[in-house]
Amino acid sequence: MGPVIRIQRAGERYPGGDPAAGIETRHALSFGPHYDPDNLRFGALLACNEERLAPGAGFDEHPHSHTEIVTWVVEGELTHHDTAGHTTVVRPGDLQRLSSAGGVRHVERNDADVPLVFVQMWLAPLSPGGEPSYEVVRGLGEPYDLPAADARLHVRRLAAGESVAVPAADFAYAHVVRGTVRLDEEPLHPGDAARITDAGGHTLVATTGAELLIWEMRDWRKALG
Repeated sequence: MGPVIRIQRAGERYPGGDPAAGIETRHALSFGPHYDPDNLRFGALLACNEERLAPGAGFDEHPHSHTEIVTWVVEGELTHHDTAGHTTVVRPGDLQRLSSAGGVRHVERNDADVPLVFVQMWLAPLSPGGEPSYEVVRGLGEPYDLPAADARLHVRRLAAGESVAVPAADFAYAHVVRGTVRLDEEPLHPGDAARITDAGGHTLVATTGAELLIWEMRDWRKALG
């Protein structure tokens, strides 16, 4: 079987959050009440949520377990507290990772006076359990390896006309944060995403200035085998 490409448009995401409380969410994969048995995961990726929080809005303390949570702030400032003792403010250009492992609780808030926009991605670890861990990488410039999920995140900022090759991987997931790009001949706009199995030989070309999040993932069944 050759490569398979699936394009999901921004308008096809499942709406969520609590708009009355200043929380607007758009889910790329099956999530909460939006159960879709044909859209449960892609590679290691369990969720890719676009979040918009109004000033003062946020998610009260809630639990996670057996999940690698990677957050990319687009605009504003994200305040994070967790029960492992971490308190940080995450800003644009910073990457936050919370390995929830055997269990952790955290709070995510917009304590600033401007809107907060971030993309949060959940990945399945190869092995459950363990102790929670946390880090923030300030001004991420290199690909970010996530060994626990056998995945790598590429953050690419492109000027119009610049291009980037889709990583050759079992699964590649490309999310457009801002700007417009073309995958082969298919135009992609903010909030659009492409899922490619048996990736390789494909190119993303910026048609305006653009920012992309690209996950490179190995088939977890191979990793476990």
